[in-house]
Amino acid sequence: MQPTQEKDFTQGAAILAVSLELAKGSWKMALHDGRREKPAVHSVAHEQAAGRLAEAVVVIEEAKRKWGLGQSGRVVVIYEAGQDGFWIERALSARGYDVKVVDPASIPVERRARRAKTDRLDAIRLVMSLLAWLRGERDRMHVIRVPEPDAEAQRHLVRERGELQKEIGQHRDRMRKLLRTVGCWDGVESGFERRLAQGAVVCHDGSALPEPLRSRLERECERLALAERQLKTLEAVLTEDLPETVRERIEHLMRLKGVGQVGATRLMLELFWRDFDNRRQVGSCVGLVPQPYDSGESRVDQGISKQGNRRVRALLIEMAWFWLRYQPTSALATWFARRTQGGPNKRGKRIAIVAVARKLVIALWRYLKDGVIPEGAVMKVA
Repeated sequence: MQPTQEKDFTQGAAILAVSLELAKGSWKMALHDGRREKPAVHSVAHEQAAGRLAEAVVVIEEAKRKWGLGQSGRVVVIYEAGQDGFWIERALSARGYDVKVVDPASIPVERRARRAKTDRLDAIRLVMSLLAWLRGERDRMHVIRVPEPDAEAQRHLVRERGELQKEIGQHRDRMRKLLRTVGCWDGVESGFERRLAQGAVVCHDGSALPEPLRSRLERECERLALAERQLKTLEAVLTEDLPETVRERIEHLMRLKGVGQVGATRLMLELFWRDFDNRRQVGSCVGLVPQPYDSGESRVDQGISKQGNRRVRALLIEMAWFWLRYQPTSALATWFARRTQGGPNKRGKRIAIVAVARKLVIALWRYLKDGVIPEGAVMKVA
């Protein structure tokens, strides 16, 4: 029988479990010491973040004094990951509390079609799940690994780049659709703003564009030019603001043929900022592991779990296609060819490429961690 961990909750330990149900107007707090029948529930509703956090600390300290836990009593605070990010975890950890951020989807709930749901009930359910988790019932919830502040801030570089690319595509698509309404099928790529100013963009019958439409297209061109200028500036300093160790690992990834700067940078900042113990953790973190449904005589393949970082998952699928193109003699490419050699089965290829993406990210993790080059992979010429 394995002993419990040193920090696990026992009936003799002085511990205060606290859950925070976060909302814009107020926070619901449920507090439990593991000895009473029902938790105590409080609300803090200060308008400013610092004031609301201070009110929550006052409630916690008052509960410790009232329940006789003493100043040395351990306080464990839990809240669900969401739009508030990790600043609450960092602020409470600085005050000596043990803070856990959990995946909201991992908290078990009732399966009735009509179940009561309020912030008060959610806070109580959360604190009871925390008590069970501290007793060793690790399946009650999944605790998220909180990134360092620098690692979290560095993500904005690649995420802003993706948003700018998306915005540029939206502007061009919007202009293209506006032109279609008057029968103009001209392209909106390079030189469109100049041709629009010269009056070279006309309707289907050669007549000039209506003035309101032309004015709107000019404003769209201005916004497009701004987004393109910001993207160019960001790409020029994309890796300059990163620490030296991160830049070295990015360059190490880029030595593999088929891995470019954008893909290597996004993988480093979105995924490989954290350490993994084994390949199963890598696959689970990106949501590329199978999710079976096997109950009684019902056996259904539900596909991949799609948990974790969706940006990394989409990137790995794209990188897998590039890997097949630029590493045709590698073990992954030959495995894909062998599995899809039955003919032009598009669905089979889409299923197989997911497996290639999972194998690829594990191979890249081993390459960064232990220096093991993926089997059959070709390095770029220096």
